[in-house]
Amino acid sequence: MTTNAQGSLIMGQAQQKRRAVLIVEDDAELRSLTAALFEDEQVETIECESAVIFADVRLRGVMDGIDLAREVKMRWPLLPVILTSGYPRESGGELPPDVPYMPKPLAAVQSADRRRTGTDISGVMRLP
Repeated sequence: MTTNAQGSLIMGQAQQKRRAVLIVEDDAELRSLTAALFEDEQVETIECESAVIFADVRLRGVMDGIDLAREVKMRWPLLPVILTSGYPRESGGELPPDVPYMPKPLAAVQSADRRRTGTDISGVMRLP
């Protein structure tokens, strides 16, 4: 079975739900051990030493991307958050301070956004 990055079957077949956990741990041995525990439970793991939260403004569920960004910034003010959407910026709520917004499609607007606002994804992705 071949899937793409979104966990969808290729050739237009039914979509497969993907269970994944992001493991952010600076101790490589502990990070690897934790990943193995999740993988034993058939959960895909993504391991890293540090992270940036990149979220869509319009998430389905209990909270949208703006609520998520506010909560993250309240609890972990140094954790970088970037919000994105394919909808016009005016259609969402007000962004929290220090949270960059990058409209979709990202590749088409990245250079224009950099010139217009100074927002550069490579600069946002640099972590302390």
